[in-house]
Amino acid sequence: MALRLGLGLPQTGTYDLSGDVTAVARAADEMGYDSVWVLERIMRPEQPVDDMYLVPGLPWSGYFRSVADPLVTLSLAAAVTERVRLGSAVLVGPLHQPFLLARALGSLDAASGGRLVAGLGTGWSRDEFAAAGVDYASRGAALDELLDVCAAVWGADPAVYQGERTRFTPSAVGPKPASRIPVLLAGGNDRALRRLVRRADGWLPSLVANDQVVATRARIAELAHEHGRDPAELTITLRASVRLTDRPVDAGRSPYQGTVEQIVEDLAGAVQAGVDEVLLDQQLACRDARELIESAKLLREAATDAGL
Repeated sequence: MALRLGLGLPQTGTYDLSGDVTAVARAADEMGYDSVWVLERIMRPEQPVDDMYLVPGLPWSGYFRSVADPLVTLSLAAAVTERVRLGSAVLVGPLHQPFLLARALGSLDAASGGRLVAGLGTGWSRDEFAAAGVDYASRGAALDELLDVCAAVWGADPAVYQGERTRFTPSAVGPKPASRIPVLLAGGNDRALRRLVRRADGWLPSLVANDQVVATRARIAELAHEHGRDPAELTITLRASVRLTDRPVDAGRSPYQGTVEQIVEDLAGAVQAGVDEVLLDQQLACRDARELIESAKLLREAATDAGL
């Protein structure tokens, strides 16, 4: 199967949300991308409790100051596209009230004709959890409950559930999704991977090298066999931060940073590592929506020419 390519939608404060989201989504649909994606960040604390991504000494990125709501962004994209799937990479599941998020996702899938892909994660920022009024220490259990609630709300009526954060008596809850919503989970530790093979349709890593994909893919296969699942059922969708340059980047080059040719080499390596889809997120490296669309077109055409 050919590598699928996704494109990150422009959500940060450098873009004009009144027109740029729809322009990029429409262009992605027309130029042959398979999907469009959003991320979730809700704030940039001036004195954060944690360093970014829990990496000691790593400061929070400036773009965290303004990131548009992911479901609003996907709704804008859904309204102007017909073919591309609509994905989240990722929604921080525990920040949301489970019933309301499950219902919103079901409505978005129905409105888009069954094109939603729900990428979820536990999150890492204690500042964000405090702002949302959610217990940080219970984030894994909160994600498990969200998955339970989604299954109940998206399934046949009457829907019913009783958990720690969510309780509802047998009820009719609609609209239902137009089709089965694929669930992808982020996270690479053993606990996250065990949850993945038990409860999800695939793994959604961000900013990882191909050798790490290979190692984690092997562990996913081991765990899948333990739980009686066929590893081939579990997809891998990689989120890549892209910076396109005119000249080759040599010393210390990070994946997906460099010329079109270098990025195509990275895509080919992802295929060899077992990746099914790569989400090319270029919004931070582009000055405006026009530049984002032009670079996305270059990469889409180069990947096609390379047989990917």
